[in-house]
Amino acid sequence: MADVQKHTVVIIGAGPSALAAAVYTTREDIDTALIEKGVIGGLAAVTDWIDNYPGFAKGISGLDLSHDLQAQAERFGAKIILGEVTKLTDMGDYKELETTEGMFQAKAVLISTGSSYKSLSVAGEQEFYGRGVHYCATCDGAFYRDKKLAVVGGGNSAVQEGLFLTKYASHIDMLVRSELKASEILLHELDRAVKAGKITVHLGVETNEIAGVDNKVTKVLATQNGKPVQYDVDGVFVFIGLYPNTEFLKGSPIKLDERGFVLTNENLQTNVPGVFCSGDVRSHATMQIASAVGEGATAALKMREYLENLERKTAATTG
Repeated sequence: MADVQKHTVVIIGAGPSALAAAVYTTREDIDTALIEKGVIGGLAAVTDWIDNYPGFAKGISGLDLSHDLQAQAERFGAKIILGEVTKLTDMGDYKELETTEGMFQAKAVLISTGSSYKSLSVAGEQEFYGRGVHYCATCDGAFYRDKKLAVVGGGNSAVQEGLFLTKYASHIDMLVRSELKASEILLHELDRAVKAGKITVHLGVETNEIAGVDNKVTKVLATQNGKPVQYDVDGVFVFIGLYPNTEFLKGSPIKLDERGFVLTNENLQTNVPGVFCSGDVRSHATMQIASAVGEGATAALKMREYLENLERKTAATTG
């Protein structure tokens, strides 16, 4: 059997909530490792601009915030491991994690895996993924200088990312299934972009297919109020919501809600003692970076209490 990597705390994920928790645990000399299967910083790292994070009067780019959080956690000794957790098992006073980088054991575990973008599940979406269909404006927007784009969605993310894409695209058709549901400040900015001719908003649009030729997207086929419509575009950016990254918990004792988010008590502890959860993957989370960071700090303090109680129990048993 391969060597087992043992840590006092293992945090699954390395987004803002996870990194904030690591800052708190490592400052108290609690041996902490983070296992991240994707991008350090999570969705925050691929968000163009964050205007509502306290302390940054002029805003901050998502990438810069993620880099600063990572640097802060690593400065105190956090170990970040790139890999994927595939199974979590409760072994009593310690938890066992199977990962692509080997087996890990920890006395306390924090699930902070965040969420991922939902897909439309329409014809052509997977076929043209990365070749005209995208879910990250910051990552891929620059490929569409002076091109026509469609943005699918009508919430905060769709409007914010659509506005960002106006830096590159010659024109954007925003396809909204029902109505716009973004914040007032974003709607005000959107209105300015509409009046400037940069964006056209189409309400009541159901996207049915993404089509193209020669591995390039050329059009979106849809229905608007029941009538067939077509939008000639060079690319499609989809922003229709998020789903929890909890696939690895299937078959585990961790309880999830009906949507797959992790259930916790008021101490951010799951139904399994020693396993905590914070951030966007937690049931009833607010999906805001500031609250995710706050939850990470709270989870770290609760894990410390748990570890102290575990140590006392062990001492009483051995004594």
